[in-house]
Amino acid sequence: MDWAMLQVQENTFRQEKGKLFGFIRSRVSSAEEAEDILQDVFYQFVAGFETIESIDRATSWLYSVARNKIIDRYRQNASRPKHSGFELFSDNEEEAPLTLHEILPDFDNSPESILLREALWDEITDALDELPSEQREVFIQNEIEEKGFREIAEETGISINTLLSRKRYAILSLRKRLQKVYDELSNE
Repeated sequence: MDWAMLQVQENTFRQEKGKLFGFIRSRVSSAEEAEDILQDVFYQFVAGFETIESIDRATSWLYSVARNKIIDRYRQNASRPKHSGFELFSDNEEEAPLTLHEILPDFDNSPESILLREALWDEITDALDELPSEQREVFIQNEIEEKGFREIAEETGISINTLLSRKRYAILSLRKRLQKVYDELSNE
């Protein structure tokens, strides 16, 4: 690797470190966890630097990797509910689940369950990227950052009812997408 590339990496690291740490810290439960994720992100940045199309895209690449690392961390720590499918819920929106735990099946450690679990988490990651930003933000704040709706409302100035509605729509969207994947994988 040449000197110029090292300089670009170092400058990017210095410019983005504080903002990126703040981004990560606001989405995880501790500063130590945020620091671990930040180190992983910059390790990937150095290791994959040549694959980034241009230096202009480096910042968005860093945030994308950080978001994926946060979701991976959440994935590792998430406990599973005690049901085996998505069909337990009616299509009545008023009775729709309000948490990710309510829509994920309970898996054992069989090879089939491990594959299904990984496929579902990959699908959740993709589905989060496709949600409208308002729904994605409240979902991440409530599910990943474990903030209560009252706290989110105080921070954003958005009513609790609006936040609940956005979260419900996010969960409905995720549930619909996961049901399709679950059905496809169960039929294979």
